[in-house]
Amino acid sequence: MDRSEFRQGVRDVVPLLLGIIPFGFIAGIATVNAGLGLPEAVGLSTIVFAGAAQLAALDLIGRDAPLAIIVVTALVINLRMLMYSASIAPHFQRLSSRTKAAVAYLLTDQAYALAIARYRTDDSARSVAYYFGVAATLWVVWQLTTIAGVVLGTSVPESLGLEFAVPLVFLALLVPAMEDGPTTIAGILGGTVAVVTAGLPLNLGLLVGASVGVLAGLLTETATEGSSNGD
Repeated sequence: MDRSEFRQGVRDVVPLLLGIIPFGFIAGIATVNAGLGLPEAVGLSTIVFAGAAQLAALDLIGRDAPLAIIVVTALVINLRMLMYSASIAPHFQRLSSRTKAAVAYLLTDQAYALAIARYRTDDSARSVAYYFGVAATLWVVWQLTTIAGVVLGTSVPESLGLEFAVPLVFLALLVPAMEDGPTTIAGILGGTVAVVTAGLPLNLGLLVGASVGVLAGLLTETATEGSSNGD
């Protein structure tokens, strides 16, 4: 592995950790609020390793939602990973199946954004070491901050209440992501539907809202692209 490329990946991702660290703390606190302990928190962060999906799953777990609803909701929220994978896959075609599996497991919004930007602007920088430098750093920081969040959550008196933290994190993730027409429509419509359907049986509101948001975003993007091609 190209160590210089790995180190470059680590250096490039450091500024993004300022947003990842508090996010990881909140994920740990949310685990406590959902009634889970440290082993469950570590298992969830290790196996799922997807911030927004973890928070959504923890919210549903805390509400005693059926397992199927929890799993499907997390899958819908992570559908964007399919697009990320298809986009970055050509740069990793020559890797072994085992290495590709590791790349897929570590794929996140930040790892994709940094890696694809570097690979597109520098044809010589196709080393997977750069990707692992970014992605592995994110993984380690996420695990550590999640554990710290669990410890912090168990030490905070229940009278203070930290339930507000998860909705605030979702708002912090949503607003910057609404950067164009499709994402803005997806965010507004998905959020509105989730609120309106919050009282549905089996805690289906979040799943319905997420599904509607994803579908609305895709339809809007398709319509926009079709309009542009027609011009």
